Amino acid sequence: MRTGYVDLPLHGGHCPPWLFQRMTKLGRSLLIILTREEGTSGVLERLADPFWFQALGCLLGFDWHSSGLTTTVCGALKEGLRGCERELGLFIAGGKGKTSRKTPQDIITCADKYGLAVHPDKLVYASRMSAKVDNTAVQDGYQLYHHTFIFTGKGDWAVVQQGMNTGSRRARRYHWLGSRVDDFVYEPQNAICCDHQEKEVLNLVDRTSSNTRQTIASLSCAKPGEIAKEYKKLVLPSRHSLDERDIQPKNLERILIKTYEQQPANFEGVLSISGIGPKSIRALSLISELAYGARPSYDDPAKYSFAHGGKDGYPYPVDKNVYDQSISILEQAIKEAKLGREEKLNAFKRLRFIENSINR
Repeated sequence: MRTGYVDLPLHGGHCPPWLFQRMTKLGRSLLIILTREEGTSGVLERLADPFWFQALGCLLGFDWHSSGLTTTVCGALKEGLRGCERELGLFIAGGKGKTSRKTPQDIITCADKYGLAVHPDKLVYASRMSAKVDNTAVQDGYQLYHHTFIFTGKGDWAVVQQGMNTGSRRARRYHWLGSRVDDFVYEPQNAICCDHQEKEVLNLVDRTSSNTRQTIASLSCAKPGEIAKEYKKLVLPSRHSLDERDIQPKNLERILIKTYEQQPANFEGVLSISGIGPKSIRALSLISELAYGARPSYDDPAKYSFAHGGKDGYPYPVDKNVYDQSISILEQAIKEAKLGREEKLNAFKRLRFIENSINR
């Protein structure tokens, strides 16, 4: 079960309504079947797997290599789940752009409406920290603009979020699975997949960045004036991938006052402080390396099939009739299963058994 990164070309445009409507219907049927067969935890594991998620996008007929696959598939699943939340015990919050910033309120609203077995603050924290890590602790040049938080009534969760690099016109997708996160700042992703690696990356969640994380936590609890003076003495070597102009030393003391007041216990505590962004973390990381020898990792952590065609016509245009037939078959199978006739769903199970036998 892999979670990690996926790189995609950054594409504009919109999903045509006729396709999105079908994606929503097929997505709903798939969520119902998956929940029935594997439970809500199984659904989260699937969505947290970048390879499975990519295949899902291809199944739903979206561009196989487009950044829009992430945002549109998540939107279709969220819309498809509408009205089935209580029945399935599965919820989806967030989305693209402004909608992503409403994720905490979406979570709280679900908790008030449906009654969750876990306090919503725990889920809100997981949502915020997963975004903070991928946008601040891992600085790979991709600015997050999409964040979807999938969770259950028991408090299990997964994240699918995406960042944009306007310079290279590429997007990178990040996957999280809550049950596998023991530490938000120690390699929270279990695997990485992408086609393009960046040369200049600050990766503070890498295992080799442990000393830097500890040093940053210590610096954050020290008196601001002393650290600011220390920073002014530093000379940035030409080989360094960080640029002093990006760090804004004049703001460093203001940030340190905020961390000093809160006295964070560790790097995760530093990262969770409101207002601590990429530039603040870069400055603290730089001091940690040049003044205290705690060198962080600068390595980029980023190390289908078609059922209905693709929106962009590749490898062939979407066949609406076949698509509608797929939706009809799944919806009918779900109706019959609810009545105790599970022959069609059992047929899908046999297909999976055959596939596993072939792969062996």
